[in-house]
Amino acid sequence: MLTNYLKIAWRTLRKQQGFTFINIFGLAVGLACCMLIMLYVLDELSFDQYNAKADRIYRIQTHLKFGGNDMNFALSPDPIGPTLKKDYPQVEQFVRLHRSGTWSVRRTGEPTSLREDNITFADSTLFDVFTLPLVSGDPKRALAEPNTVVISESAAKRHFGNQNPMGQTMLFDNNKTFKVSGVMRDMPQNSHFRSDFFLTMLNDDYEWGQWLSNNHYAYILLKPGTNPAVFAKNFDTIIEKYIGPQALQTVGTTMEQFRKAGNEIGYWLIPLTDIHLYSKQQYELAPNGDIQYVYIFSAVALFILLIACINFMNLATARSAKRAKEVGVRKVMGSERQQLIGQFMTESILTTVLAMVLALFIVAVALPAFNGLAAKEMSLRQLVSPYYLPLLVALPIVVGLLAGSYPALFLSSFQPITVLKGKINVSFRSAGLRSGLVVFQFMMSVILIVGTIIVYRQITYIQTKNVGFNRNQVLSVFGVYSIGKQAETFKQEVLRMPGVVSGSISGYLPTPSSRSDNSFFAEGQSNLNQGINMQNWGVDYDYLKTMGMQLVQGRGFSRDFGSDSSGIIINEAAVKVLGFKDPVGKRVWRFTDNQAKNRKTYTILGVIKNFHFESLRRNISALSLVLDSNSGAASFRLSSTDLPAVVKQIEAKWKQVAPGQPFSYQFMDDSFDEMYRAEQRIGTIALTFAALAILIACLGLFGLAAFMAEQRTKEIGVRKVLGASVGSIIGLLSKDFLKLVFISIIIASPIAWYAMNQWLSDFAYKIDIEWWMFALAGILAVGIALLTVSFQSIKAALMNPVKSLRSE
Repeated sequence: MLTNYLKIAWRTLRKQQGFTFINIFGLAVGLACCMLIMLYVLDELSFDQYNAKADRIYRIQTHLKFGGNDMNFALSPDPIGPTLKKDYPQVEQFVRLHRSGTWSVRRTGEPTSLREDNITFADSTLFDVFTLPLVSGDPKRALAEPNTVVISESAAKRHFGNQNPMGQTMLFDNNKTFKVSGVMRDMPQNSHFRSDFFLTMLNDDYEWGQWLSNNHYAYILLKPGTNPAVFAKNFDTIIEKYIGPQALQTVGTTMEQFRKAGNEIGYWLIPLTDIHLYSKQQYELAPNGDIQYVYIFSAVALFILLIACINFMNLATARSAKRAKEVGVRKVMGSERQQLIGQFMTESILTTVLAMVLALFIVAVALPAFNGLAAKEMSLRQLVSPYYLPLLVALPIVVGLLAGSYPALFLSSFQPITVLKGKINVSFRSAGLRSGLVVFQFMMSVILIVGTIIVYRQITYIQTKNVGFNRNQVLSVFGVYSIGKQAETFKQEVLRMPGVVSGSISGYLPTPSSRSDNSFFAEGQSNLNQGINMQNWGVDYDYLKTMGMQLVQGRGFSRDFGSDSSGIIINEAAVKVLGFKDPVGKRVWRFTDNQAKNRKTYTILGVIKNFHFESLRRNISALSLVLDSNSGAASFRLSSTDLPAVVKQIEAKWKQVAPGQPFSYQFMDDSFDEMYRAEQRIGTIALTFAALAILIACLGLFGLAAFMAEQRTKEIGVRKVLGASVGSIIGLLSKDFLKLVFISIIIASPIAWYAMNQWLSDFAYKIDIEWWMFALAGILAVGIALLTVSFQSIKAALMNPVKSLRSE
């Protein structure tokens, strides 16, 4: 029986080649989109799952409301991990990470350094918590001694080639020597942080025991059976037992007074496997994903597949007139309805299987480009792995059953007497279900178009918004600290070059870079609850000029005033929080360590206009600038139109001043754009899948238009004989479809508005959703539908009426 079903199904597919192509190609594109998105979603959901103890690992996060700021950090105080391990038996182990940024690195004896970004200080317990297999070395001892480092296999290959790195020494920033005590496998890409170098925490130059500072990433491994929600209640005890006494000793205020002033401090646990998709805290180790996008793309995959299935159902039921007599004859010859359903379902599943084969080919071809688009390293092997292979096999069967169920039930329900007399009516206008399905297809297409327009408008807004500083043609050279006192010499040499307007040396840039929070107090204030929390950046005399920042009051730093070493410049947000009406000349102070007597006082020299130094997802917070010799990067404002030539000159000067040190640079506008690279990728992916969804919908519309023209051939012939013009016939054939598209626009608009309004709510600075965005999406949808239908309409309208009216 099955063999017979397959033979008839194959003959039917070959006989109707045009409709077969539309069905198979439409389903193939839908299945390919579904598989690509499924790979993306599975990759996002797999973050940190490689850790054997992932279900028991938690990161400690901080909530701090103080000094006009309400902040959530991925960081926590350095003593919190060891204290929890000491005081609570539920904690099996802890580990702290301290991201060290970018260093110049080389093996001892090598003349040239390489710029390495992924360098992290870690406790010796690192390998007890995380699953990071060592190919060489003892995980228990690898980071237990001073001046030791564990490197990845990739780093070993870069610095040692085919030599064994174990026991050899490496030079970091030209003055710190570490011995290689272990080589680990490269960390998986689906990890919320990645590092090629783990330096022992014993060499982290840090003043330990600071409960009032948050500078480390702390992870705890809870013992099996521990309830994390119950355990987290112990943080209240930690605050009272350790943070309260240090706050009292340092600034003379109790936690009760701190809270009465409207301030808050607290800690909570986030599961390791939730960090990538659910954590949106300040100072994450790396840019995280967003569960919102997982939901969105999962829905898009489902809708694209439904659109493809709807095409199949529409075309199958539309062609029912061609199959009606076949059904009647089969029933008269004794076929039961179940057998007819089996026949039609076999055709559907065969079509889907053929589409699946084509879809796998499309995925194999498109995956490299999709990886580049999504910044992933996904492979087709993930789909054919034992874990997902059953799903892959089941997918065409499920889709075949879904797409073929209604046509099979519809076709098998024909009464033989009715169809053999030719009385069955399957006109397009009477097919309410098909109309509803077409509306659904274009509704989803319009929603995707609106979403794409709004995403791109928001990205454009971000890129063109006046952010309070001039990021155009500013070149930042990194790793300047590695040349020590030569940094100023390098700056002066570059300033002599034509095309260089100004230059500044500072590791604090208004783009992703170093950050430093400090608590400041107005003169005369002494209690912690009277202070403000603000960024405190060390800069040089030329910083404001080079960054194009605008003074609104007072003056900037000047070499003419020796007292400027104790001066400070604040932004408008800081003035508002401090409550100063005339801030210039006022004095503020901060603690320099955990001792209440050790303070430094600053005089406010000027106020700069607010500028965005964080993502536009956040409001501008308080910030201050002080004179300090921070040599993380040298930034130069350029005026030359031949930027590549100037960069080459600067590179040549760098190699002269810093032989053997890597020349690493980036233009500031590129660095600024990196903050929104995720949104740009999402916008491009959304545009791609919106185009594919429209393509699939148009394939179905094209097939339905062909069927409609075929069904109304004689009507068109009669109208032409009676004098109807080609234009009127085209309008007649197109209006039914355009009416459905207009209905889909009306339904889609409020849904798209709500969805995109939710997406924009993540941004503190955002565009307004305007009416023209929906009008543009509607015009595009109508235009696309009209172009799709017009080909068949014109073809039918130009047909010779003599042929169309000829007797059968």
